[in-house]
Amino acid sequence: MASLALLRPCTFHHTHKPSTLTLKPKRNSISFSPLSTPPSKLKLRNGVVKANLSSPAPPERLISIAAYALPFFNSLQYGHNILTQYPKFALLFDPIIPFLSFYRSLPYASFVAFFALYLGIVRNPSFPQFVRFNAMQALTLDVLLVLPVLFQRIFSPGRYGLAFKVMVWSHNVVFVFSILCFLYSALSCLLGRTPYLPFVADAAARQI
Repeated sequence: MASLALLRPCTFHHTHKPSTLTLKPKRNSISFSPLSTPPSKLKLRNGVVKANLSSPAPPERLISIAAYALPFFNSLQYGHNILTQYPKFALLFDPIIPFLSFYRSLPYASFVAFFALYLGIVRNPSFPQFVRFNAMQALTLDVLLVLPVLFQRIFSPGRYGLAFKVMVWSHNVVFVFSILCFLYSALSCLLGRTPYLPFVADAAARQI
């Protein structure tokens, strides 16, 4: 009888060991849950999330805004008809007349500014991606603004008739579109956001 009494505690210890073994997977499952958090921390450190949260510096924003001045100045030639028709609307452009006259007084100013932006900023890896993209987008828009002049020289619509009316209408559309693009791009760069112009942003992104 004494031997049976000694065996009972042994059976109690044996039955309690499986409970300790069953607790080990729980500990492993509990310790496994923190392992899912480090990837998110690594993404915040090395991923795109942190890059999107960083805003451009003020000099980068000013350079980007200055790049859009090139297509803006070159697009004013298309606003002759609409500014003549609406003189009050033309008063809004009086503050930039001194800058425009100085820009046009320089020989080959548009040509020099174009290659200065392309070689000095777009192809310069020392500038951040924000500045390079905006400079390339401004240059792409400036190239597109040359197309109406080429069509006008090829077809020579004259000064009367339906062809002349189509030319005036197209110039007005190009002028309004370029003004809206400049305002949108300048405001976006001022706020530290990247502007994406329709049909222009994709072409600019391929060149970088």
